[in-house]
Amino acid sequence: MTSAHRGTAVVTGASSGIGAATARRLAAEGYQVLAAARRMERLTELAASTPGIRPVRLDVTSEESVASLAAELPDVDVLVNNAGGALGVDPVERARVEDWQTMYDTNVLGVLRMTKALLPALERGAGGHVVVIGSIAGHLVYEGGAGYTAAKHAATAVVQTLRLELNGRPVRVTEIAPGMVHTEEFSLVRLRGDKEAAEKVYEGVPDPLTAEDVADCVAFAVTRPAHVNIDLLTVKPLAQAAPHKVHRI
Repeated sequence: MTSAHRGTAVVTGASSGIGAATARRLAAEGYQVLAAARRMERLTELAASTPGIRPVRLDVTSEESVASLAAELPDVDVLVNNAGGALGVDPVERARVEDWQTMYDTNVLGVLRMTKALLPALERGAGGHVVVIGSIAGHLVYEGGAGYTAAKHAATAVVQTLRLELNGRPVRVTEIAPGMVHTEEFSLVRLRGDKEAAEKVYEGVPDPLTAEDVADCVAFAVTRPAHVNIDLLTVKPLAQAAPHKVHRI
């Protein structure tokens, strides 16, 4: 059953995985959701299957694209900065600089562009909520992950700094930091389309997190009373104690 109308939510990277699941869940919670991403055909399918979702083309690495979206939004209640992702598993000595630049541009500068552009709309009325989909990689490190962990550590620093800077203003700031989530694309993209290698990441792991599990965390955080701020919500599957310690059967 759909809840009463809660306002407008913008979800970036909404064409698949956590972003799509979050768009669906927030629509079910009563938000009018702008599902934003580059792949318009996927967004159109998402909107067709879920009442309360409007597809919007967006590239978080483009100032023009972000500005265009911001210009059509007089007010926003929730911004979920989900666009991001990982590229490669190379050690530092063999790292591809272009991979690091891409990861930084989406995971960090994408958050900056979107948050900066939408803050005026988020601050209007009763106030808004900035959510960043981070990762346990923003709080820990592991071999072969320096580019991704560096980007996610930077995103975490942005979240923590933003919360300090907005103190006293009606905008909440939350980081959701998932561990192992089995989605259709994350590992496949990271491993450059190698489906066999991507599936091995999850091989033998009993019940890794799903995109819906993370969307559930987002919904919990944004539906708390206005005076309650969930600073950081870390969520891992029971099988995962740390990035390098995962129970497999």
